[in-house]
Order: sequence, then structure tokens, then C-alpha cells
Amino acid sequence: MPTLPWATLNPARPHTSALVMASRFEVRSLEDVPRFFLKSLSAWLQVRKAPGALGASLEAQLTKGVFFTLSAWENCEALHTYASTEPHNGIMAGLRPTMRASTFTFWEVPVEQLPISWKDAKRRIDDKARSDADKHGTAAG
Repeated sequence: MPTLPWATLNPARPHTSALVMASRFEVRSLEDVPRFFLKSLSAWLQVRKAPGALGASLEAQLTKGVFFTLSAWENCEALHTYASTEPHNGIMAGLRPTMRASTFTFWEVPVEQLPISWKDAKRRIDDKARSDADKHGTAAG
């Protein structure tokens, strides 16, 4: 299960908050895994240079077709700018048909609490998936 460990990308201003985003993506078929993995590496290279990105990590569970992202941002605007900029925007649009399920969760933390642990991030992702399933009457993935 390849993991790109937390990389601190830009120094955080002391005594401020960071917007954290964690996500889980599941592809429809294991045949989609190589393409999704390669595209996620392109997005990783982009995030490493993104203004306002404080840190990021990726985890790929290739044999399960599951991918996790974890990132921290100076603010919502920085995250939105990254997500709507190429190549990320085009990558996500191109991969959408291969997706079985995805979950996104956001929260704020004092920058002194960075990096966020994968244990905490996955707990929050699971909680969000259950909440979404309850709202929509579907099983959480």
C-alpha cells in the first residue's frame, strides 16, 4: 500500500488555523487503478507547488482500488484555487466516470497541530461517509 508521507510544502504562519481536507476515492474496477494512480501523482506534483498549500500526503490501497488524500491549506480560497486549476481540474473531470464512491471532509486546526495523522483523517472520512449515507439512505462505503 504505497503512501507518500506528509510533506510540509509552505511554512505556516504561527498562531493561525489551517483548513484540512481529507478524501477517499474508490474506483469502479481494478482496471481503473493504474490510470487513477498515475493521474493522482500528477495532482501530487501540482499540490507541492500550490500557493497556500501547507502540507499533503497520499495513500493508495492499489489492490482495493481505494485512494486517500490529506492536505492542509492556509484558507478555503487557496484550496479552491488549487482544485480549479489545471491539471487538477481536468484530472478530476476525466476520472469522474471511473469513480464508484468518494467522500470529502473538511475541518480547521491550529497550524501547530500539523501534520494531521492518517488515523484521525480516516476516522473523519468514515464519520462523513456514514453521515452522508444516513442523509441519502444508502450504505456507507
